[in-house]
Amino acid sequence: MPAPPTGRRRRPLRTLRAAADYAIGKLRAVAPGVTSFPVGTKAEKWVYSQGGDWVGGFWPGTLWMAWLHNGDDTFRTLALASAKKLAPRQTDTTTHDLGFLFYPSWVTAWRLTGDDTWRTGALHAADTLSRRYNPDGRFIRAWGALNDPNNAGRVIMDTMMNLDLLAFASEQTGDGKYLDIAVEHARTTQRAFPRADGSTPHVYDFDPTTGAPIGPNTVQGYSPTSCWARGQAWGIYGFTTMHRRTGDEQFLTTARRLADYALGALTPDHVPVWDYRAPQQPYDVKDASAGAIMACGLLDLSAVTGRHEYREAALRLLTALAETCLTRNSSRAEAIVARCTRNRPAEDGIEISLPYADCYLLEGILRVLRPHDVDRAIDLSGPR
Repeated sequence: MPAPPTGRRRRPLRTLRAAADYAIGKLRAVAPGVTSFPVGTKAEKWVYSQGGDWVGGFWPGTLWMAWLHNGDDTFRTLALASAKKLAPRQTDTTTHDLGFLFYPSWVTAWRLTGDDTWRTGALHAADTLSRRYNPDGRFIRAWGALNDPNNAGRVIMDTMMNLDLLAFASEQTGDGKYLDIAVEHARTTQRAFPRADGSTPHVYDFDPTTGAPIGPNTVQGYSPTSCWARGQAWGIYGFTTMHRRTGDEQFLTTARRLADYALGALTPDHVPVWDYRAPQQPYDVKDASAGAIMACGLLDLSAVTGRHEYREAALRLLTALAETCLTRNSSRAEAIVARCTRNRPAEDGIEISLPYADCYLLEGILRVLRPHDVDRAIDLSGPR
């Protein structure tokens, strides 16, 4: 019979359970009054987008995580109602963010309800996303309408998180073209973005006509040579997911390189600064959302590699967020997680709350406390 867990091991679990309970209480108070999509906070109150901007999937995603944790069907009802409002975005050809919009909302709704309406809508969104693929450069264009020459060759690390919608489409339809696009984009990102030390830029530009590489750049990082923390977290999670969907060991190697760099760059409080190479780090503003995303990616990485150190690092991140970044000290706060930074160079949203921080924090906690339930929602299986 195994020995009982030590007090040291029990402490993070107690902390995470308490954080999840806090999140449920906050959502129970706030969610019934939310009629559109939170995009960030101002003076601790949610600011909304009717169409969801690029973050619309995270509100229903958060509600699904809450439902999985405590089984309150109020959250299920609200998640379905919120996801339904994203229906017009299925044919949105102006953005690469259809994975962010439809995986945590519609794919999860289908996986948890079995209602084929959600599956069909997610497949339509995947088909729309596939139209952004540039076969000459073998990349998915990040921003702009398909007929807009501006940003036509711009690739960003965030897109790694949108690829799973394409993998889902191939798995469901039997048509390999969607996964092929995802794989080619991931390979292009793998070639262009990681530096020798495992750090990455936010952006890499290509000639949209020839596909030839131009060079690194940034929009939300400090500079083309810096390492935007949230982008690094997207890469860790995204490359690990692509390994799970394909079995490609190179994707796993890349995920580990990115993870090892980020772990080495963390400050002792285990809450990422907004950019690991900004000149004021380690005494710079924080981005708790990067920590929540990174924790989910590390838990995934630990599961596929069997390396317990990644799980321990994820627990440290989640514990730090639970102990120092929740909105517990404010009775007026509507979000769960504070100390997030949206776009530091644009002075847009400095240490506010962001909907994806809430969503990924709950996902990370449930990956620890209720892994089988998370698997039901987002599919943690291996190669298909």
